[in-house]
Amino acid sequence: MTVQHKGEATPAVKKKNFLRYLGPGLITAALMVGPGSVTLSSKIGAIYGAELVWTLVIAVVLMMGYTEMSARIGIAANGTFIGVVKEKMGVGIGAIIGIGAFLVTTSFQAGNAIGTGIAVEAVTGINAKVWIVTLTLLAISLLFFKQFYQLLEKLMLGLVVLMLGTFLITTLIVRPSLHDIFSGFIPTLPEGSIGLVVALFATSFSIVGAVYQSYLVREKGLGLKDAKASGQEAIFGIFLLGIISFLIMITAATVLKPVGIVVDNAVEMGEALRPSFGSYATFIFMLGLFGASFSSLIGNATIGGSLLSDGFGFGKNLKDKKVRMAIIAVMTFGSIVALLFDGAPVNLIIFAQGITIFIVPVIAIVILLMANRKDVMGELKNGLLSNTLGVIGLLVLLYLAFTNFKNIFLT
Repeated sequence: MTVQHKGEATPAVKKKNFLRYLGPGLITAALMVGPGSVTLSSKIGAIYGAELVWTLVIAVVLMMGYTEMSARIGIAANGTFIGVVKEKMGVGIGAIIGIGAFLVTTSFQAGNAIGTGIAVEAVTGINAKVWIVTLTLLAISLLFFKQFYQLLEKLMLGLVVLMLGTFLITTLIVRPSLHDIFSGFIPTLPEGSIGLVVALFATSFSIVGAVYQSYLVREKGLGLKDAKASGQEAIFGIFLLGIISFLIMITAATVLKPVGIVVDNAVEMGEALRPSFGSYATFIFMLGLFGASFSSLIGNATIGGSLLSDGFGFGKNLKDKKVRMAIIAVMTFGSIVALLFDGAPVNLIIFAQGITIFIVPVIAIVILLMANRKDVMGELKNGLLSNTLGVIGLLVLLYLAFTNFKNIFLT
């Protein structure tokens, strides 16, 4: 007979307590698994099989480090992330972070709008533009629910479960080679793959997404006593992001690569599910693509609008009217671009990459500096592991910035 010591939590209680903290990490994961990451994971698997799994592992581990770091900042700091940055480093730095985050998210919002439209058009046959307008209006309407954060939590959880379940079932049915999977953890760089590797890091290791974790834990009302569990939840959420991308990549490697499909459109991506769903493969895949796109449509705009508002002192909570107006501005801009250009125009993508070159490493540096300040963090100040992952992540971001700069301005 097992003796239960006084004060020792039972497994059921521990599980209940952990579930209490679920939310912020899942929201971050859901908004990162967008149409871009789904497409990239599919394309990499279809072309290179499992050879580049190691790149996904590194990107996810680094994202875990910065997301957990930001969660601690959100709990320990006496104010929001940008609010503390203004106090400790100057109003200008805070405003720069807010503007940069707004420009980055706004510039990529068109892709999220397009993804939702394409996904529903493939199932209904109704033009994608109709759905871009309809779903953007639906997303905007959700902002006006009194309990928007609680609604966002539940919506993102449902979409994550949808994406995870879809590709997990398929992976179990197609039975990928374990030898190929494990060999993918050994770093190799196939010829011609560097562009896709850089893009994968850019979508799976999002500093703007990580910094928003500090806002989400505050929205949930977590305090110092919740720091450990909140950090674990942040890591768990990003772990789910990695698992979803991994399953997509492995499914494409097992099903698409042998038949030479290189993923040039959404229908070809859907073929990865044919072994498990037959003639319904496209429909099921489009459900997953819709989940990825709609979650990013809302989440990406929420990040951009919230950080811009905080940067200019308009508001810092999702219930603030000016914050919601800024979020609506991001959604509206993305949809207008998608409708006018039938896709994200090349010049806009280049502009977004140019902004990323300058702002993302700056945000990473600021996160590291804030997480190491005793007067901000107290006992939650960074340890050796967090700093090690932080420095490695910063070096990766600087390399990505240099690569983008070279591709945009020197070629």
